[in-house]
Amino acid sequence: MFNHIFKKIFSKFNNATYSSDKVSLNRILGKALAANLAALFLLLSPMSFAELSMNAELASHSFGGIKNNLTAQEKKHEVTKAINSNRFKTLTYKGMKRADVALARKQEMNALSSKNAIKHSEQTDIERNSALYYSFSIYNAYSQLIEDIDEDGYFQTFSVTFDADILSPIINDQAVVYADLYLSENGGPWVLYFSTDDFVITGDASDDEFEVITQLASGYRPNNYDVLIDLYEAGYSDVVATYSSNDSNELYALPLESSDFDPEYIEVEYYSEHGGGSAVLLAFIVVALCFRRVFAQ
Repeated sequence: MFNHIFKKIFSKFNNATYSSDKVSLNRILGKALAANLAALFLLLSPMSFAELSMNAELASHSFGGIKNNLTAQEKKHEVTKAINSNRFKTLTYKGMKRADVALARKQEMNALSSKNAIKHSEQTDIERNSALYYSFSIYNAYSQLIEDIDEDGYFQTFSVTFDADILSPIINDQAVVYADLYLSENGGPWVLYFSTDDFVITGDASDDEFEVITQLASGYRPNNYDVLIDLYEAGYSDVVATYSSNDSNELYALPLESSDFDPEYIEVEYYSEHGGGSAVLLAFIVVALCFRRVFAQ
């Protein structure tokens, strides 16, 4: 297809009647070709090459903590600090589907318990007794879209904040919990992108909201993504509360993409001393757009 297009573009130069005209046209073509190829490369890169790697491994950088009132710029700075310091948690289950994570956590807990049968028995009793007098819930959750470099409406950096509560007859009862956060692309499977460290919640207090700020690094195509949060009590393998896009539109259809789909805008200025250069540039742009459309499909 591309050979046919290029032949049509350059056929008028090869069919020139006079040799002097051919030499002149060839010189013009040589100068225009170099500039047009440079413009074509900038047009295709990096977005088009990102489209070629649709099956790239999903990668993201996150950090979490009790919510504080940071500005969007401060949150981006915190993500950068986390990346540079390599202080984010190593995730054994990151990238796994939700059902697989649940099974892996149960197997992990069983393996730890089997090392100490007495401890396992005591733990089972604690699980049974604790379930009688308190339970957990996620009162609410919401998201914030933070950074979209190319301003196409899809964001590479976002945050999710949730308020986990312990429902207990004891006033200001406390528990140690952690959470798994999942993304679902356009209704697809839930894929784990972050697990928090353990943190303490107190009764139904609202000042213990937990915020996770994430930068999607690669493999996330521009699309709508839903968020799901599974809450665990530390030391136990069962999910104690779940909150997702089914519970709030704040977690529904977030317009996201990874940074390999979110390049910085580069303005290309092109000047030609010959009118034909504009036509050649236009032809290259048409070819580039065709190229992007074919591989995007």
